[in-house]
Amino acid sequence: MPNLEETMMFKVENEDTNDAAVIIGKVCQSLREKGYNPISQLVGYLLSGDPTYITSHNNARGIIRKLERDELLEELVRAYLKNK
Repeated sequence: MPNLEETMMFKVENEDTNDAAVIIGKVCQSLREKGYNPISQLVGYLLSGDPTYITSHNNARGIIRKLERDELLEELVRAYLKNK
């Protein structure tokens, strides 16, 4: 059983080329082109893992599945904190 008094450490690798940022940008553009709200659709995908939240337009569904959801979430948190 894990010790709940200890803080776990999650190490994020530093990448020169950030595939997650590029993928999120492409997917958001495709979602906008089809008239979807990218924020709502990405949240649905990240929470459920259901790829049908992402349009197949411009192969966005296939592109987003190249990365794990935790990698996408990591990039979203990184971008948010960088802009704060």
